[in-house]
Amino acid sequence: MSELAKPLQTAGQNTRPRVVIIGAGFGGLHAAKALHHLPVDITVIDRKNHHTFQPLLYQVALAVLSPADIAQPIRSILRHQSNTEVLMDEVTSIDVQAHRIALNSGALIPYDYLVIATGSTHSYFGKNEWAPLAPGLKTVEDATEIRRRVLLAFELAERQMQEQGWHPPLNFVIIGGGPTGVELAGAISDIAKHYMRHDFRHIDPTKARVMILDNGPRVLAAYPEDLSAKAERQLHDLGVEVHTGTHVTNVGPGWVEANNARLEAAVVLWAAGVQASPLGKMLGAPVDKRGCVIVDSNLNPPGLPEVFVIGDLAHFEENGHQVPGVAQPAMQMGDHIGKMIHADLNRKPRAPFHYFDKGDMSTIGRMRAVAKVEWPFHAHLSGFPAWFTWIAVHIFFLIGFRNRLAVLSQWIWQYFTFTRSARLITGDQRLPGWQDHINSGPEVEEDTRATAQAR
Repeated sequence: MSELAKPLQTAGQNTRPRVVIIGAGFGGLHAAKALHHLPVDITVIDRKNHHTFQPLLYQVALAVLSPADIAQPIRSILRHQSNTEVLMDEVTSIDVQAHRIALNSGALIPYDYLVIATGSTHSYFGKNEWAPLAPGLKTVEDATEIRRRVLLAFELAERQMQEQGWHPPLNFVIIGGGPTGVELAGAISDIAKHYMRHDFRHIDPTKARVMILDNGPRVLAAYPEDLSAKAERQLHDLGVEVHTGTHVTNVGPGWVEANNARLEAAVVLWAAGVQASPLGKMLGAPVDKRGCVIVDSNLNPPGLPEVFVIGDLAHFEENGHQVPGVAQPAMQMGDHIGKMIHADLNRKPRAPFHYFDKGDMSTIGRMRAVAKVEWPFHAHLSGFPAWFTWIAVHIFFLIGFRNRLAVLSQWIWQYFTFTRSARLITGDQRLPGWQDHINSGPEVEEDTRATAQAR
Protein backbone atom coordinates (compact mmCIF):
# COMPACT_ATOMS: atom_id res chain seq x y z
CA MET A 1 0.00 0.00 0.00
CA SER A 2 1.36 3.43 -0.91
CA GLU A 3 2.04 5.98 1.78
CA LEU A 4 -0.85 8.18 0.63
CA ALA A 5 -3.28 5.28 0.85
CA LYS A 6 -2.52 4.80 4.56
CA PRO A 7 -4.17 6.79 7.33
CA LEU A 8 -2.06 9.83 8.16
CA GLN A 9 -2.74 9.10 11.82
CA THR A 10 -4.47 6.23 13.59
CA ALA A 11 -6.90 7.09 16.39
CA GLY A 12 -5.28 6.55 19.75
CA GLN A 13 -1.68 7.07 18.61
CA ASN A 14 -1.64 10.62 19.91
CA THR A 15 -3.01 11.95 23.19
CA ARG A 16 -3.91 15.26 21.56
CA PRO A 17 -7.30 15.39 19.81
CA ARG A 18 -7.17 15.83 16.06
CA VAL A 19 -9.44 18.50 14.60
CA VAL A 20 -10.02 18.26 10.86
CA ILE A 21 -11.37 21.38 9.15
CA ILE A 22 -12.74 21.00 5.63
CA GLY A 23 -12.80 24.32 3.81
CA ALA A 24 -10.66 27.43 4.33
CA GLY A 25 -13.26 30.10 3.79
CA PHE A 26 -14.26 32.57 6.48
CA GLY A 27 -15.69 29.91 8.80
CA GLY A 28 -12.88 27.40 8.39
CA LEU A 29 -10.10 29.94 8.90
CA HIS A 30 -11.75 31.44 11.97
CA ALA A 31 -12.17 27.95 13.44
CA ALA A 32 -8.50 27.19 12.84
CA LYS A 33 -7.40 30.46 14.42
CA ALA A 34 -9.72 29.94 17.40
CA LEU A 35 -8.00 26.59 18.08
CA HIS A 36 -4.48 28.01 17.78
CA HIS A 37 -3.63 27.96 21.49
CA LEU A 38 -5.46 24.74 22.41
CA PRO A 39 -3.68 21.37 22.88
CA VAL A 40 -5.06 19.94 19.64
CA ASP A 41 -3.63 19.01 16.24
CA ILE A 42 -5.38 20.74 13.35
CA THR A 43 -5.59 19.65 9.73
CA VAL A 44 -7.07 22.17 7.28
CA ILE A 45 -8.14 20.72 3.93
CA ASP A 46 -9.16 22.75 0.89
CA ARG A 47 -9.32 22.15 -2.86
CA LYS A 48 -7.54 25.47 -3.42
CA ASN A 49 -4.26 26.65 -2.01
CA HIS A 50 -5.67 30.10 -1.25
CA HIS A 51 -8.37 31.82 0.74
CA THR A 52 -10.53 34.20 -1.29
CA PHE A 53 -12.13 37.30 0.19
CA GLN A 54 -15.45 36.67 -1.54
CA PRO A 55 -17.14 40.04 -0.84
CA LEU A 56 -14.66 41.66 -3.24
CA LEU A 57 -14.87 39.03 -6.00
CA TYR A 58 -17.11 41.27 -8.08
CA GLN A 59 -14.33 43.87 -8.14
CA VAL A 60 -12.04 41.30 -9.76
CA ALA A 61 -14.85 40.45 -12.17
CA LEU A 62 -15.16 44.09 -13.23
CA ALA A 63 -11.42 44.86 -13.45
CA VAL A 64 -11.15 47.00 -10.31
CA LEU A 65 -8.76 44.62 -8.55
CA SER A 66 -6.48 41.76 -9.51
CA PRO A 67 -7.04 38.27 -8.04
CA ALA A 68 -3.92 38.54 -5.88
CA ASP A 69 -5.39 41.61 -4.16
CA ILE A 70 -8.20 39.57 -2.59
CA ALA A 71 -6.59 36.13 -2.22
CA GLN A 72 -3.83 34.84 0.01
CA PRO A 73 -2.23 31.38 0.37
CA ILE A 74 -3.78 29.40 3.22
CA ARG A 75 -0.34 28.30 4.36
CA SER A 76 0.77 31.92 4.68
CA ILE A 77 -2.29 32.81 6.77
CA LEU A 78 -1.71 29.90 9.17
CA ARG A 79 2.09 29.73 9.05
CA HIS A 80 2.52 30.85 12.68
CA GLN A 81 0.25 28.07 14.02
CA SER A 82 2.63 25.27 14.95
CA ASN A 83 -0.26 22.89 15.68
CA THR A 84 -1.76 23.30 12.18
CA GLU A 85 -1.06 21.51 8.89
CA VAL A 86 -2.61 22.38 5.51
CA LEU A 87 -3.50 19.88 2.78
CA MET A 88 -4.55 20.85 -0.72
CA ASP A 89 -6.95 18.03 -1.53
CA GLU A 90 -10.63 17.17 -1.92
CA VAL A 91 -12.80 15.13 0.43
CA THR A 92 -14.55 12.23 -1.32
CA SER A 93 -16.34 10.57 1.61
CA ILE A 94 -17.03 10.91 5.32
CA ASP A 95 -17.38 7.89 7.61
CA VAL A 96 -19.06 9.24 10.75
CA GLN A 97 -19.02 5.79 12.40
CA ALA A 98 -15.27 5.30 12.01
CA HIS A 99 -14.55 9.03 12.53
CA ARG A 100 -12.59 9.18 9.30
CA ILE A 101 -12.60 11.01 5.99
CA ALA A 102 -11.21 9.92 2.62
CA LEU A 103 -9.42 12.27 0.23
CA ASN A 104 -9.22 12.27 -3.53
CA SER A 105 -5.50 11.49 -3.25
CA GLY A 106 -6.34 8.22 -1.48
CA ALA A 107 -5.36 9.36 2.00
CA LEU A 108 -7.53 8.45 4.99
CA ILE A 109 -7.60 10.93 7.87
CA PRO A 110 -9.12 10.10 11.27
CA TYR A 111 -10.61 12.84 13.40
CA ASP A 112 -11.76 13.46 16.93
CA TYR A 113 -13.56 16.62 15.83
CA LEU A 114 -14.69 17.44 12.30
CA VAL A 115 -15.53 20.95 11.10
CA ILE A 116 -17.24 21.20 7.71
CA ALA A 117 -17.15 24.70 6.23
CA THR A 118 -17.32 24.13 2.48
CA GLY A 119 -19.89 26.83 1.76
CA SER A 120 -22.18 26.91 -1.24
CA THR A 121 -22.16 26.96 -5.02
CA HIS A 122 -24.42 28.20 -7.80
CA SER A 123 -27.94 26.85 -8.18
CA TYR A 124 -29.52 26.93 -11.63
CA PHE A 125 -32.74 25.36 -10.30
CA GLY A 126 -32.32 22.21 -12.34
CA LYS A 127 -31.19 24.04 -15.49
CA ASN A 128 -27.49 23.21 -15.26
CA GLU A 129 -27.13 23.61 -19.02
CA TRP A 130 -27.37 27.35 -18.40
CA ALA A 131 -24.11 27.38 -16.43
CA PRO A 132 -21.69 27.85 -19.40
CA LEU A 133 -23.99 30.53 -20.85
CA ALA A 134 -24.55 32.51 -17.64
CA PRO A 135 -21.61 32.16 -15.22
CA GLY A 136 -22.08 32.91 -11.54
CA LEU A 137 -19.62 34.43 -9.11
CA LYS A 138 -18.18 32.26 -6.35
CA THR A 139 -14.48 31.79 -7.13
CA VAL A 140 -11.51 33.64 -8.58
CA GLU A 141 -11.95 31.56 -11.74
CA ASP A 142 -15.57 32.76 -12.00
CA ALA A 143 -14.44 36.36 -11.56
CA THR A 144 -11.79 36.22 -14.27
CA GLU A 145 -14.26 34.55 -16.64
CA ILE A 146 -16.82 37.32 -16.06
CA ARG A 147 -14.10 39.93 -16.56
CA ARG A 148 -13.15 38.24 -19.84
CA ARG A 149 -16.72 38.28 -21.13
CA VAL A 150 -17.54 41.84 -20.12
CA LEU A 151 -14.34 43.38 -21.51
CA LEU A 152 -14.43 41.19 -24.62
CA ALA A 153 -17.95 42.38 -25.45
CA PHE A 154 -16.66 45.95 -25.84
CA GLU A 155 -13.61 44.85 -27.82
CA LEU A 156 -15.67 42.76 -30.25
CA ALA A 157 -18.14 45.61 -30.67
CA GLU A 158 -15.29 48.01 -31.49
CA ARG A 159 -13.87 45.63 -34.08
CA GLN A 160 -17.26 44.93 -35.62
CA MET A 161 -18.08 48.63 -35.80
CA GLN A 162 -14.78 49.39 -37.53
CA GLU A 163 -15.21 46.58 -40.06
CA GLN A 164 -18.96 46.65 -40.77
CA GLY A 165 -20.24 49.99 -39.48
CA TRP A 166 -22.56 48.37 -36.91
CA HIS A 167 -22.36 46.02 -33.94
CA PRO A 168 -24.76 43.83 -31.95
CA PRO A 169 -26.39 45.58 -28.98
CA LEU A 170 -24.21 45.80 -25.90
CA ASN A 171 -26.78 44.39 -23.50
CA PHE A 172 -25.54 43.07 -20.17
CA VAL A 173 -28.18 40.98 -18.41
CA ILE A 174 -27.84 39.98 -14.77
CA ILE A 175 -30.32 37.35 -13.60
CA GLY A 176 -31.01 37.94 -9.90
CA GLY A 177 -31.38 41.10 -7.85
CA GLY A 178 -29.66 40.09 -4.63
CA PRO A 179 -26.42 41.67 -3.38
CA THR A 180 -24.26 39.96 -6.02
CA GLY A 181 -26.58 40.97 -8.86
CA VAL A 182 -26.80 44.56 -7.67
CA GLU A 183 -23.02 44.82 -7.23
CA LEU A 184 -22.32 43.39 -10.68
CA ALA A 185 -24.88 45.64 -12.36
CA GLY A 186 -23.56 48.79 -10.69
CA ALA A 187 -19.95 47.90 -11.47
CA ILE A 188 -20.67 47.18 -15.16
CA SER A 189 -22.47 50.51 -15.46
CA ASP A 190 -19.56 52.26 -13.78
CA ILE A 191 -16.94 50.70 -16.04
CA ALA A 192 -18.94 51.59 -19.16
CA LYS A 193 -19.85 55.14 -18.23
CA HIS A 194 -16.79 56.31 -16.31
CA TYR A 195 -13.76 54.16 -17.00
CA MET A 196 -14.01 53.25 -20.69
CA ARG A 197 -15.91 56.12 -22.27
CA HIS A 198 -12.76 57.68 -23.78
CA ASP A 199 -10.94 54.44 -24.65
CA PHE A 200 -12.72 53.50 -27.89
CA ARG A 201 -12.83 55.26 -31.25
CA HIS A 202 -15.75 53.55 -32.98
CA ILE A 203 -18.23 52.71 -30.22
CA ASP A 204 -19.73 54.62 -27.31
CA PRO A 205 -19.47 52.41 -24.18
CA THR A 206 -21.83 54.71 -22.28
CA LYS A 207 -24.70 53.48 -24.45
CA ALA A 208 -24.39 49.93 -23.12
CA ARG A 209 -27.57 48.65 -21.46
CA VAL A 210 -27.29 46.97 -18.07
CA MET A 211 -30.38 45.06 -16.91
CA ILE A 212 -31.32 43.21 -13.76
CA LEU A 213 -34.03 40.55 -14.13
CA ASP A 214 -35.51 39.36 -10.85
CA ASN A 215 -38.54 37.20 -10.19
CA GLY A 216 -39.31 38.91 -6.87
CA PRO A 217 -41.11 42.19 -6.19
CA ARG A 218 -37.93 44.15 -5.36
CA VAL A 219 -34.14 44.01 -5.44
CA LEU A 220 -32.22 43.21 -2.25
CA ALA A 221 -35.29 41.41 -0.92
CA ALA A 222 -33.51 40.42 2.31
CA TYR A 223 -32.94 44.09 3.19
CA PRO A 224 -35.50 46.43 4.77
CA GLU A 225 -37.94 47.89 2.23
CA ASP A 226 -36.61 51.44 2.56
CA LEU A 227 -33.06 50.34 1.71
CA SER A 228 -34.33 48.19 -1.15
CA ALA A 229 -36.12 51.22 -2.60
CA LYS A 230 -33.03 53.41 -2.18
CA ALA A 231 -30.89 50.78 -3.86
CA GLU A 232 -33.25 50.69 -6.85
CA ARG A 233 -33.16 54.50 -7.13
CA GLN A 234 -29.37 54.46 -7.10
CA LEU A 235 -29.36 51.78 -9.78
CA HIS A 236 -31.67 53.92 -11.92
CA ASP A 237 -29.32 56.88 -11.41
CA LEU A 238 -26.54 54.71 -12.84
CA GLY A 239 -28.68 53.86 -15.84
CA VAL A 240 -29.32 50.26 -14.75
CA GLU A 241 -32.71 48.90 -15.82
CA VAL A 242 -34.40 46.97 -13.02
CA HIS A 243 -37.07 44.49 -14.10
CA THR A 244 -38.73 42.91 -11.07
CA GLY A 245 -41.48 40.31 -11.36
CA THR A 246 -39.60 38.91 -14.33
CA HIS A 247 -39.39 35.13 -14.57
CA VAL A 248 -36.53 33.79 -16.69
CA THR A 249 -37.65 30.65 -18.53
CA ASN A 250 -34.70 30.02 -20.83
CA VAL A 251 -31.13 31.08 -21.51
CA GLY A 252 -29.36 30.58 -24.83
CA PRO A 253 -26.16 31.70 -26.56
CA GLY A 254 -26.51 35.47 -26.54
CA TRP A 255 -30.13 35.71 -25.39
CA VAL A 256 -32.48 35.37 -22.43
CA GLU A 257 -36.16 34.47 -22.51
CA ALA A 258 -38.32 36.00 -19.78
CA ASN A 259 -42.05 36.72 -19.46
CA ASN A 260 -42.65 35.33 -22.97
CA ALA A 261 -40.20 37.78 -24.55
CA ARG A 262 -36.70 37.21 -25.89
CA LEU A 263 -33.96 39.67 -25.01
CA GLU A 264 -30.65 39.72 -26.88
CA ALA A 265 -27.63 39.87 -24.60
CA ALA A 266 -23.91 40.24 -25.24
CA VAL A 267 -23.22 38.91 -21.74
CA VAL A 268 -25.50 37.05 -19.34
CA LEU A 269 -24.52 36.66 -15.68
CA TRP A 270 -26.15 34.51 -13.01
CA ALA A 271 -26.88 35.83 -9.51
CA ALA A 272 -30.23 34.17 -8.83
CA GLY A 273 -29.56 31.37 -6.42
CA VAL A 274 -27.16 29.19 -4.50
CA GLN A 275 -27.14 25.65 -3.18
CA ALA A 276 -25.12 24.11 -0.40
CA SER A 277 -21.92 22.18 -1.00
CA PRO A 278 -22.68 18.50 -1.66
CA LEU A 279 -20.34 17.54 1.17
CA GLY A 280 -23.07 18.06 3.75
CA LYS A 281 -25.15 15.19 2.37
CA MET A 282 -22.25 12.79 3.02
CA LEU A 283 -23.05 13.00 6.73
CA GLY A 284 -26.42 11.35 6.27
CA ALA A 285 -27.94 14.09 8.43
CA PRO A 286 -31.17 16.02 7.71
CA VAL A 287 -30.81 18.81 5.13
CA ASP A 288 -33.11 21.58 3.91
CA LYS A 289 -34.23 22.15 0.33
CA ARG A 290 -30.93 23.89 -0.54
CA GLY A 291 -28.88 21.03 0.88
CA CYS A 292 -27.86 22.89 4.05
CA VAL A 293 -27.30 20.62 7.06
CA ILE A 294 -29.76 21.27 9.88
CA VAL A 295 -27.77 21.90 13.08
CA ASP A 296 -28.61 22.52 16.73
CA SER A 297 -27.48 25.30 19.06
CA ASN A 298 -24.02 23.72 19.26
CA LEU A 299 -23.75 23.67 15.45
CA ASN A 300 -23.96 19.86 15.44
CA PRO A 301 -26.11 17.68 13.16
CA PRO A 302 -28.44 15.38 15.15
CA GLY A 303 -26.53 12.69 16.99
CA LEU A 304 -23.07 13.88 15.91
CA PRO A 305 -21.64 15.99 18.76
CA GLU A 306 -18.09 15.67 17.37
CA VAL A 307 -19.11 17.11 13.96
CA PHE A 308 -19.64 20.84 13.44
CA VAL A 309 -21.21 22.34 10.31
CA ILE A 310 -20.81 26.10 9.86
CA GLY A 311 -21.18 28.94 7.38
CA ASP A 312 -23.26 28.65 4.20
CA LEU A 313 -23.52 24.89 4.67
CA ALA A 314 -25.32 25.18 8.03
CA HIS A 315 -29.04 25.65 8.51
CA PHE A 316 -29.07 27.32 11.93
CA GLU A 317 -32.17 29.03 13.24
CA GLU A 318 -32.37 31.66 15.95
CA ASN A 319 -35.58 33.32 17.13
CA GLY A 320 -37.49 31.46 14.45
CA HIS A 321 -35.35 32.76 11.57
CA GLN A 322 -32.52 31.10 9.67
CA VAL A 323 -29.19 32.85 10.08
CA PRO A 324 -28.08 34.06 6.62
CA GLY A 325 -25.28 32.31 4.77
CA VAL A 326 -22.87 35.23 4.61
CA ALA A 327 -19.39 35.94 5.94
CA GLN A 328 -20.34 37.44 9.28
CA PRO A 329 -22.19 34.40 10.74
CA ALA A 330 -19.52 32.05 9.33
CA MET A 331 -16.75 33.92 11.17
CA GLN A 332 -18.71 33.95 14.43
CA MET A 333 -19.45 30.23 14.11
CA GLY A 334 -15.78 29.48 13.52
CA ASP A 335 -14.80 31.49 16.60
CA HIS A 336 -17.44 29.71 18.69
CA ILE A 337 -16.13 26.26 17.75
CA GLY A 338 -12.88 27.14 19.50
CA LYS A 339 -14.83 27.95 22.66
CA MET A 340 -16.83 24.71 22.53
CA ILE A 341 -13.80 22.47 22.00
CA HIS A 342 -12.02 24.35 24.78
CA ALA A 343 -14.99 23.59 27.05
CA ASP A 344 -14.84 19.90 26.08
CA LEU A 345 -11.14 19.70 26.90
CA ASN A 346 -11.84 21.18 30.33
CA ARG A 347 -14.86 18.88 30.82
CA LYS A 348 -17.25 21.81 31.01
CA PRO A 349 -20.63 22.17 29.28
CA ARG A 350 -20.71 23.84 25.91
CA ALA A 351 -22.32 27.24 25.60
CA PRO A 352 -24.89 27.49 22.77
CA PHE A 353 -24.07 29.60 19.73
CA HIS A 354 -25.79 32.99 19.41
CA TYR A 355 -25.47 35.10 16.30
CA PHE A 356 -24.64 38.76 16.83
CA ASP A 357 -25.99 40.61 13.80
CA LYS A 358 -23.86 43.67 13.10
CA GLY A 359 -25.79 44.54 9.95
CA ASP A 360 -25.64 44.12 6.18
CA MET A 361 -24.32 46.29 3.38
CA SER A 362 -24.17 46.20 -0.38
CA THR A 363 -22.28 48.47 -2.73
CA ILE A 364 -24.00 49.62 -5.90
CA GLY A 365 -21.37 51.68 -7.68
CA ARG A 366 -19.06 54.62 -7.34
CA MET A 367 -20.06 56.43 -4.11
CA ARG A 368 -23.30 54.43 -3.99
CA ALA A 369 -24.30 51.74 -1.50
CA VAL A 370 -26.87 50.80 1.12
CA ALA A 371 -26.15 49.62 4.65
CA LYS A 372 -28.22 48.32 7.53
CA VAL A 373 -26.05 49.02 10.56
CA GLU A 374 -26.89 47.18 13.80
CA TRP A 375 -23.67 47.83 15.73
CA PRO A 376 -22.33 50.00 17.34
CA PHE A 377 -25.51 51.95 16.54
CA HIS A 378 -28.72 51.31 14.63
CA ALA A 379 -29.04 53.11 11.31
CA HIS A 380 -30.05 52.72 7.68
CA LEU A 381 -27.47 54.39 5.44
CA SER A 382 -27.43 54.99 1.71
CA GLY A 383 -25.33 56.85 -0.84
CA PHE A 384 -21.87 58.12 0.12
CA PRO A 385 -22.09 57.38 3.90
CA ALA A 386 -22.99 53.75 3.17
CA TRP A 387 -20.29 53.53 0.50
CA PHE A 388 -17.61 54.90 2.86
CA THR A 389 -18.75 52.51 5.62
CA TRP A 390 -18.59 49.62 3.16
CA ILE A 391 -14.99 50.53 2.23
CA ALA A 392 -13.89 50.81 5.88
CA VAL A 393 -15.44 47.47 6.88
CA HIS A 394 -14.00 45.55 3.92
CA ILE A 395 -10.51 46.99 4.34
CA PHE A 396 -10.62 46.04 8.03
CA PHE A 397 -11.61 42.41 7.40
CA LEU A 398 -9.38 41.85 4.36
CA ILE A 399 -6.71 39.34 5.33
CA GLY A 400 -3.10 40.46 5.17
CA PHE A 401 -1.52 43.91 5.50
CA ARG A 402 -0.20 43.82 1.92
CA ASN A 403 -3.67 43.07 0.60
CA ARG A 404 -5.20 45.93 2.57
CA LEU A 405 -2.57 48.37 1.35
CA ALA A 406 -2.88 47.21 -2.28
CA VAL A 407 -6.68 47.41 -2.32
CA LEU A 408 -6.81 50.80 -0.60
CA SER A 409 -4.21 52.29 -2.94
CA GLN A 410 -6.08 50.91 -5.98
CA TRP A 411 -9.36 52.41 -4.78
CA ILE A 412 -7.79 55.82 -4.11
CA TRP A 413 -6.01 55.85 -7.49
CA GLN A 414 -9.14 54.88 -9.40
CA TYR A 415 -11.33 57.32 -7.49
CA PHE A 416 -9.26 60.30 -8.61
CA THR A 417 -8.03 59.15 -12.04
CA PHE A 418 -11.02 57.14 -13.38
CA THR A 419 -8.63 54.39 -14.55
CA ARG A 420 -8.61 50.66 -13.86
CA SER A 421 -5.37 48.74 -14.04
CA ALA A 422 -6.73 45.17 -14.06
CA ARG A 423 -8.50 45.25 -17.44
CA LEU A 424 -6.90 42.10 -18.80
CA ILE A 425 -8.60 39.72 -21.23
CA THR A 426 -7.27 36.19 -21.02
CA GLY A 427 -8.39 32.92 -22.55
CA ASP A 428 -10.84 32.38 -25.39
CA GLN A 429 -11.66 35.45 -27.49
CA ARG A 430 -15.20 34.36 -28.33
CA LEU A 431 -18.54 35.10 -26.68
CA PRO A 432 -21.57 32.78 -26.70
CA GLY A 433 -23.95 33.91 -29.44
CA TRP A 434 -21.86 36.84 -30.71
CA GLN A 435 -21.30 35.28 -34.14
CA ASP A 436 -25.03 34.56 -34.38
CA HIS A 437 -25.72 38.26 -33.82
CA ILE A 438 -23.29 39.19 -36.57
CA ASN A 439 -24.73 36.67 -39.02
CA SER A 440 -28.27 37.90 -38.41
CA GLY A 441 -27.37 41.42 -39.48
CA PRO A 442 -27.90 44.91 -38.02
CA GLU A 443 -31.67 44.44 -37.84
CA VAL A 444 -31.06 42.61 -34.54
CA GLU A 445 -30.64 45.94 -32.80
CA GLU A 446 -34.05 47.09 -34.02
CA ASP A 447 -35.61 43.80 -32.94
CA THR A 448 -34.05 44.13 -29.51
CA ARG A 449 -35.34 47.66 -29.10
CA ALA A 450 -38.83 46.57 -30.08
CA THR A 451 -38.67 43.70 -27.58
CA ALA A 452 -37.58 46.06 -24.83
CA GLN A 453 -40.44 48.44 -25.59
CA ALA A 454 -42.90 45.57 -25.51
CA ARG A 455 -41.65 44.62 -22.03
